[in-house]
Amino acid sequence: MNPVTNIILPLLLLSFGVRIRGQSAGDNGNRTRVADRPSVGFITVGNGQYWGTWGNREMCPLGTYATGFSLKVESNQGIFRDDTALNGIALRCTAPRTPSSSTINYSTAQSTSGSWGQWTQNRWCPTGQLVAFQLRVESYQWLSDDTAANNIRFRCSSGTVWEGDGMTWGTWGSWSPTCPGRGICGIETKVEAPQGPLDDTSLNDVRFYCCS
Repeated sequence: MNPVTNIILPLLLLSFGVRIRGQSAGDNGNRTRVADRPSVGFITVGNGQYWGTWGNREMCPLGTYATGFSLKVESNQGIFRDDTALNGIALRCTAPRTPSSSTINYSTAQSTSGSWGQWTQNRWCPTGQLVAFQLRVESYQWLSDDTAANNIRFRCSSGTVWEGDGMTWGTWGSWSPTCPGRGICGIETKVEAPQGPLDDTSLNDVRFYCCS
């Protein structure tokens, strides 16, 4: 593909609101990138770490919200080996859940993820959708092993709180504000690239987008 096409084609896809489908390590079905979904704001917490760069914003398809999630987690690597703990967060997107909702059909919104670990089982709001979060983060360890973000909790619109199957280093920070609008509909993660022989931290911070 020539350089002009490389520039023009993405602009055409954005202008027509094309959805781009692909496979994700974070799920067993289709991952959907939505180029044109508007948001009404985003929520953050204040205890994220500072290593790495922000990835692409990824949104749930129109008409759906984050009603469940899965984490990519590296287990304890033992003494003298490098730990990274939380590596990725995948949002599971459906219409707002009811007690009879199925968990078979869903889409996934997933920003940048780290290179290590395995994906955990999905956790779902019993009703409603995700509206706020809390992050467990290890502070800077100086000459010891840094892991940055370790785990996450989400609160559903029904009031249910789910804690992920992450690691236990660090401490829980304050809860984010509650999403403006109806609930969480997108994600953007801050991830440090592999550092070779140096200390890896992988996922450092996250922000979630909110839709009406």
